[in-house]
Amino acid sequence: MRSLLFVPGDSEKKFAKALASQADALILDLEDSVSPTVKEGARRTVRAAIGEARKKKTRPRIYVRVNPLDSGLLEADLDAVTPARPDGIMLPKSRGGQDVMQLSTKLAVREAESDLPDGEIAILPIATESAAALFNMGSYAGASRRLSALTWGAEDLSADVGASTNRLTDGAYTDPYRLARALALFAATAAEIAPIDTVFVNFRDREGLAAECDAARRDGFSGKLAIHPDQVATINAAFTPSAEAIARARAVIDAFLANPGAGVLGLDGEMIDRPHIKRAERLLEAAKAAGIG
Repeated sequence: MRSLLFVPGDSEKKFAKALASQADALILDLEDSVSPTVKEGARRTVRAAIGEARKKKTRPRIYVRVNPLDSGLLEADLDAVTPARPDGIMLPKSRGGQDVMQLSTKLAVREAESDLPDGEIAILPIATESAAALFNMGSYAGASRRLSALTWGAEDLSADVGASTNRLTDGAYTDPYRLARALALFAATAAEIAPIDTVFVNFRDREGLAAECDAARRDGFSGKLAIHPDQVATINAAFTPSAEAIARARAVIDAFLANPGAGVLGLDGEMIDRPHIKRAERLLEAAKAAGIG
């Protein structure tokens, strides 16, 4: 998934617009974008939206951001949306692998009640929304076979620590949030799932978004969250491998296939070794997921 677009769960109009955005995934939100007074109505809207999306021959993946485990709202969220068969659940305020295990158990019960295949619904945690969560980042590996990806959040984290801002005047993250970003990347990689970069909140700043996407791709993230449909095209372009990169990856793999006993090879004047194979394979997987492999 290159682009994952948030959609307020109480807006049918915004859902319809999001479906046309070419986002790889839509995240129907029952948490922050929905006020407490309209949660119940939003659940009904989200359930209907999932059903509408599933009728389409081609569609984005549909995730639902539920309310946190300790909110007192999660059970009603899952009761409402699980029977509609979303592709996944986004878990906000995740404190570590234990939270993922708890959510997985709750989903297993509801899948059985709805006669759905066990483990069908994936989990995507937001892993850095509290200071305490940063000390559990290594616990996601092996937590659940439902884990599909992992992302991080800077806005809730800055509120938790009482920071006046999480960015410098040039737009770069301050050190605490650079650390959270790096830990999320490493945690996802260790768990062998997709690392997804967080939102870029200034949706009118396309140059800033493009620069942040380029940095995320460079560092190893495979996609990025979006808060507005206008961000999707920029994100998709940034995380779609170029024809040159695909050709290079294939050349690396072909070189080692032709020399299976080699540990190090020369390719176009560059020394390549086994880690280059892994990098090439990941790039080709990304290309295939984007429909160009």
